Amino acid sequence: MSEARKPPTRVALVLKGYPRLSETFIAQEILALERLGLAITIVSLRHPTDRHRHPVHQEIQAPLVYLPEYLWHEPLRVLRGWWQARRLPGYRRMRRLWLRDLIRDRSPNRVRRFGQACVLAGETAAADRAGQGALAGIGHVYAHFLHTPASVARYAACALERPWSVSAHARDIWTIPDWEKREKLAGMQAAGAAWAVTCTAYGAAHLQELSGGSPVDLVYHGLDFSRFQPNPEAASSRDGSDPADPLLILSVGRLVAKKGYDDLLRALAALPPDLHWRFVHVGGGAQAAQTATLAEELGLSDRIDWRGAQPQQAVLEALRQADLFVLASRIAEDGDRDGLPNVLMEAQSQRLACIATGISAIPELIRDGETGCLVAPHSPDGLAAAIGRLGRDPAERARLAAAGEARVRSAFAMERGIDDLAARFVIGAGPASGAPDPGH
Repeated sequence: MSEARKPPTRVALVLKGYPRLSETFIAQEILALERLGLAITIVSLRHPTDRHRHPVHQEIQAPLVYLPEYLWHEPLRVLRGWWQARRLPGYRRMRRLWLRDLIRDRSPNRVRRFGQACVLAGETAAADRAGQGALAGIGHVYAHFLHTPASVARYAACALERPWSVSAHARDIWTIPDWEKREKLAGMQAAGAAWAVTCTAYGAAHLQELSGGSPVDLVYHGLDFSRFQPNPEAASSRDGSDPADPLLILSVGRLVAKKGYDDLLRALAALPPDLHWRFVHVGGGAQAAQTATLAEELGLSDRIDWRGAQPQQAVLEALRQADLFVLASRIAEDGDRDGLPNVLMEAQSQRLACIATGISAIPELIRDGETGCLVAPHSPDGLAAAIGRLGRDPAERARLAAAGEARVRSAFAMERGIDDLAARFVIGAGPASGAPDPGH
């Protein structure tokens, strides 16, 4: 192995928050790369808010460093970090980058990112001098998400004069201004960044237009199928005709604007009275109260089970009990949208027929009429028609579910993406998960 291709001693993986139930794709990546020999220190900009953890979080061995969530929470730590950072060889360039960004984004968040980056760079330098600590030996800074985490990673890596890379996803791509995306992506090699990836072809095409020629590569997250074994239960024959055994409709997702749960509730309210159903929702979110209020206004409350955020095993059990999975994603007013929701892959892995909207990267997974059903966004009537049609037709649900499972297990296994990242980090090939993929 040449010196230029020597793997980093340790990678600082910068996240907005850790652990998060909605970001299992990041946790599975961390664990898989650890098992391939990559030394990782998780750097989180925020403390966790979820009450539960997934099993994968308990298996991760990486040390965890929380940066000051708000600079005024830990003023002495911020001051000490800035004092240490300003002695670094790349500090002046870091400060120029930040001031150029601040002119275009005069916000408290931009100041906070600079302060967090100073703490990360300063504490990394101090750990290197001491030869110990979770941040000692950092050779590469890697951010998940192109917005806040990438800003902190970029500033800190600049001060440390070490390479940085980014994995972009969904909200981070569509809610930050184009100038910021260009600044981070264009000429990344010259800025000391090793590479940029994103998890959908839809997102990659957009970012490549702004990158100034620097490549932005597609790397699907996929699923760790050792955690999503095939569903041992036979497909349900429920058709909504029996009020004592109603059709079970499931959705998993955060209660936020881009998930379109108001559209889904209105679709449920429009279903014919002779179709008997129950709806189960798994997930938290900022719009939980107003969504529950809308359900009550529509007269649906007694037919809905709001389960809140749940660990992975509970989600898996819900998928195995359901007859139909529905996700009504749409583009929110601020531009936020889904990329390729992992919950759709999880549902298909359990041989569950899926109805989703044909936006963003969802058609990269679901082929309408072949591996699932796609409807237009913002269309309660379209959702209601699809739910009614598939709800009454167990044979059609079974056909779509079987085709969806076959496709997701053949084309969206986690190992392919992990192998790509392993090559980028120059670590050895090997089993990326704790058990073989049962779908192969």
